[in-house]
Amino acid sequence: MSAAQGETNSLGQTILEKISAHAEGDVSTIGMDTPLSDLGIHSLELTEIIFDLEDAFGIEVEMNTAEAWENLETVRDIVEAVRKLVQAKA
Repeated sequence: MSAAQGETNSLGQTILEKISAHAEGDVSTIGMDTPLSDLGIHSLELTEIIFDLEDAFGIEVEMNTAEAWENLETVRDIVEAVRKLVQAKA
């Protein structure tokens, strides 16, 4: 496994934990391809998740980015968006 894969796995796991904290229902079944709508995550919860991720990774999500994030549909979409911000910061 490459360092990038390890980082993505660790990053993905952290994001899954943050999303699970705001999700409704059985969080043990959440995977990378789980639709956010299936978890009861809508704009308010997504905003809270964004704040959690900013704190966890030391990133800043610009408001225009946050609005674009409302179009994210799956857990994987959030992981990829955060990964890009973390890499841009490095």
